[in-house]
Amino acid sequence: KNVDFMESDLTKAVFSNCDLFNANFFKTKLIEANFSTAINYSIDPEMNSIKKARFSLLGIGGLLHKYDIKIER
Repeated sequence: KNVDFMESDLTKAVFSNCDLFNANFFKTKLIEANFSTAINYSIDPEMNSIKKARFSLLGIGGLLHKYDIKIER
């Protein structure tokens, strides 16, 4: 929680069961990073490199947060 990853290289990082509430991702390299068990992240795909990163279907809202849309199950 409340961590700053701005301009970090987190290539192939594994965020195993991490709560990323208020984490700052800006110009962060997240290539092949694994967020499949992480929660509460908000990552702008346009401002970060996320090629081949892994996300769970339940966490997909964390990639769309900036669009202020609602995702229903």
